Amino acid sequence: MTAPVGQPVKVGNLLIGNDQPFVLIAGPCQIESAVHALETAAALKEQCESLGIGLIYKSSYDKANRTSLSSQRGIGLRDGLDILARVRETYGIPVLTDVHAPEQCAQVAQAVDVLQIPAFLCRQTDLLIAAGETGAAINVKKGQFLAPWDMAHVAAKIAATGNRNIMLCERGTSFGYNTLVNDMRGLPIMAQDGYPVVFDATHSVQQPGGLGGASGGQREFAPVVARAALAVGVAALFIETHQDPDHAPSDGPNMLPLASMPALLQRFRQIDDLIKSTT
Repeated sequence: MTAPVGQPVKVGNLLIGNDQPFVLIAGPCQIESAVHALETAAALKEQCESLGIGLIYKSSYDKANRTSLSSQRGIGLRDGLDILARVRETYGIPVLTDVHAPEQCAQVAQAVDVLQIPAFLCRQTDLLIAAGETGAAINVKKGQFLAPWDMAHVAAKIAATGNRNIMLCERGTSFGYNTLVNDMRGLPIMAQDGYPVVFDATHSVQQPGGLGGASGGQREFAPVVARAALAVGVAALFIETHQDPDHAPSDGPNMLPLASMPALLQRFRQIDDLIKSTT
């Protein structure tokens, strides 16, 4: 069963839809510095352009849902938005970042193209409405505690503002302690609401709190679940990547090395082309 087509979402010059060539949403978990962001964005842009893959650059100015109080949260709102705006202006690619509170939404929407609602906050009505009122595209992560059909209510809150530039993102479901699993049936189920479906391959292999004071992960399985999602049919893949994941400030165990991305993207493009040429 493949995902229903639904209505595509336009982000910059990209058309994101379940029947369109997949778009890559990628970047490091945290914004570390302007130099690092620009370097990573340049590499990803080159990789994607060589394969004809649309790119949205992502990174977070604040990781508000870290396991431990001692974990690094990020560079902060003001500096983070300045860096994301520089990435957008320098390379002409859309950018995405998280919002965590209603009062952040309008300001963040001035600097980025896509507002992302973190999974833990996907039912926060005031946040969803404030994000929708910006008119920006919204990528909503499905809570690890929600069934895929529950996302219809989440999308309806945003759509109530008149904004239907909504993407629904699968990132795994809690299955016992420190473990997430993916039910690929959820992808076409969420697509039945008429919105593009995004698959978050790297957070799907995260092990929340798996290292005690931090989250673990099994990055070797991220390409596996990404291929499975593309075989079902999705609008976009979300992949966090870093030059040196083992020394990244957050989510290192589930991020993919930047150097591994070209070969993976080539295979992903082949699968996506095959599936969408036969549906």
